Amino acid sequence: MNTIIRVMVLSLALVFTSVNAQDFQGIATYKTKRSVDIKLDSTRFNSDQQKKMIEMMKKQFEKTFVLTFNKSESTYKEEEKLDKPQVGMGGDFQVMAIGGGGGGDIYYKNTKDNRYVNQTDTFGKVFLVKDSLEQRQWKLEPETKYIGEYLCHKATFFEEVEVTEMRMSDDATDEEMKPKKTKRPKTTTVWYTLQIPINNGPSDYQGLPGLIMEVDDGDQTILCSRIVLNPEDKVNIEEPTKGKEVDQEEYREIMDKKAKEMMERYRPRPGSRDGETIEIRIGG
Repeated sequence: MNTIIRVMVLSLALVFTSVNAQDFQGIATYKTKRSVDIKLDSTRFNSDQQKKMIEMMKKQFEKTFVLTFNKSESTYKEEEKLDKPQVGMGGDFQVMAIGGGGGGDIYYKNTKDNRYVNQTDTFGKVFLVKDSLEQRQWKLEPETKYIGEYLCHKATFFEEVEVTEMRMSDDATDEEMKPKKTKRPKTTTVWYTLQIPINNGPSDYQGLPGLIMEVDDGDQTILCSRIVLNPEDKVNIEEPTKGKEVDQEEYREIMDKKAKEMMERYRPRPGSRDGETIEIRIGG
């Protein structure tokens, strides 16, 4: 019975979306945070150093993004900042986070045509990643809660994700320091509101009958902190066009190759302690 009710709610909501979202526009602001799990050699890094490093990494992943949307298109990009993220801690080590995503990145979605374009500056090169939107098999849950003034409904999605692991130590063998890919289960929980009837959300999340307000995938949380609906100045949504055009699989292969090159270049060498570099790649 609950399944039938949820299907009926989804069907009615989709009808409501198509009827009422004809000229719908808005701007939503999201705050992101990412969990950080770092294990350091306790004989070389005291507890204060470890705490400082973890806090620094957390701050690097605390960002603000803006989703500009209409009934079928959107752009999602980081809010401009004057200050640059801190990447060094002083002393005898330094942190380098491997991955893409600069402040000028633009993630464009067209839910009507089921496609996206991700303009991203990674390792100093601009890519234009074009591909189809992922069709997640959302499970509609009975729970509800308010986020600000919006009544939100819960939905979940289960998948297995690929994670790259490696040992970074000056006493590790070449074989131990090779990146190893493993799979791990992952459940993503989102909260969406029918009060904003669009099939969209932050980052690459969509596929529900209302705007996704909150995302928690176990590693990262994304929370909507502000919404402006139908602003006086009409929103301008432009599909990005700059960069080397690739699909998602090609981009992933390029990133894996670059990450391995960076790991090899900066990995600790036997007997080296001064200027040690710890590399962290957070996947999945």
